[in-house]
Amino acid sequence: MTSEPRSASDGDRTELLGANASFYESLENFDLGAMKTLWFRGDGVRCIHPGWEAIKGYAAVIDSWDQVFRNTGWMRVTPTDVATWRLGELGLVYCAENITAKHDDGVGVAVTMATNVFRQTEEGWRMILHHASPAPVEITQPFDGTLQ
Repeated sequence: MTSEPRSASDGDRTELLGANASFYESLENFDLGAMKTLWFRGDGVRCIHPGWEAIKGYAAVIDSWDQVFRNTGWMRVTPTDVATWRLGELGLVYCAENITAKHDDGVGVAVTMATNVFRQTEEGWRMILHHASPAPVEITQPFDGTLQ
């Protein structure tokens, strides 16, 4: 017997959105300790950064976040169009990531579509998959270099 995905209940949704918010807070703050706590320490852990190969295993995933943090001046990520689903012990969060980041001397703006999968554990929701892919973006006016 297989379970069909269902919309997350209000309680599940609140907890999933809290775990998802913790992920983006640790990302914006370059908080490797928080990132380590958030990820599941077991089989099945994967991370796919935009343009990267798939990363397998807890240690390799955490190392990839360390690389991201060391090579980024600052970052702001705003998730939008967020949807949540529950399938057994798994919680899925789909969203668009609106990213502004500083690399070297430049500021870049990007939008990615992300799937964040969490596994319910005794310690709470722990991430087992983050998959982000570039999304097509329509630019309506040129960037003048001013950040709001």
